[in-house]
Amino acid sequence: MSRIELAIKLRRIPRTVVAIHIMKRASIALAVYILLLLVYLGYPKASQLVAMILFYVVLGQAFNIFMGMTGYVDFGYVTFLALGAYGTLLPAKYLGLEGWLIVPAGIALALLMGAIIALIEGGIALRLRGAYFAIATIGLNEGIRYFIEGANIWGGSLGIIAVKEFRSAFGREGARFLMTTAADIMLWTAGLLAVIVTSTFLLSRIGFALQAIREDEDAAHALGINTTKYKVIAFTMSAVFGSLIGSTYWALKGAYVEPDHVFNIHYTVEAIVVVMLGGSGTLLGPIIGGTLYALLNYYFNVLLPGLQLLLLAPILIGVVVAMPEGIVGYIRSKAKKTIIREIFS
Repeated sequence: MSRIELAIKLRRIPRTVVAIHIMKRASIALAVYILLLLVYLGYPKASQLVAMILFYVVLGQAFNIFMGMTGYVDFGYVTFLALGAYGTLLPAKYLGLEGWLIVPAGIALALLMGAIIALIEGGIALRLRGAYFAIATIGLNEGIRYFIEGANIWGGSLGIIAVKEFRSAFGREGARFLMTTAADIMLWTAGLLAVIVTSTFLLSRIGFALQAIREDEDAAHALGINTTKYKVIAFTMSAVFGSLIGSTYWALKGAYVEPDHVFNIHYTVEAIVVVMLGGSGTLLGPIIGGTLYALLNYYFNVLLPGLQLLLLAPILIGVVVAMPEGIVGYIRSKAKKTIIREIFS
């Protein structure tokens, strides 16, 4: 049986059975998030590490909504993180807003910018496939970056610094709270929302359509599925979450945006690694992959500074080669009828 035939067969399984499996994994994901929050609040010395884990977990989940469900690799995904970071600081720096309004207005503008660019890019680039799609997304990322620098808008190559505006709006202590605890909790909330959205997609017609597209797009189109429509939906939702990550983890946490940093494709590569490491297209994959990647990155950086990338690369390559379907896929295929298999099935 081909994978596309399997996708069709899945539609005949009672919805309650599918829902039970998906909600079981969603419950585990939510439990992990609650555990991370408890560790973050209960052990201040571990807050930096937990925040780093949260960043990679949420990044993986956001990227997984599109790559994991469609099989398309968006190498320009960091564009949306960058737009989210810029959009968050624009109201405070250039629109003249003052007081607490600068945060909700900034987040709203960040999400709006990400959604608009995603709809435009998706409507055009998603008609391409493979390397052509990847090149198009990289081109857009670099084009926006060099336009900001060349046209000298939004601070040009120097970027935007909004520390003064944050302190003016919230005071020194209030700004410190916003740039640490508040920003991290908002990122944590984004992760919870990503779990809910992914679960909703998997339970709906959208999830079945995206699964069919991932396995055989031509066959899906022949079956009457509007492939462009569903790809744009997944692409836009993934982009919105990417903008939210850039808004919380970069703009609010650092109060600073610099184009060379926020448009760096290195972050897209990390998102790909997290998804591939944990298991593409799964609910628990990005959580496992993001946690493992963050821990390795953090401790290699502490114990062997300057050599972390040299040591991390062969380890990640070895894991991906040994487990091409990710850690979740490997456990699912190897575990027998145990509670472990029940968790990952």
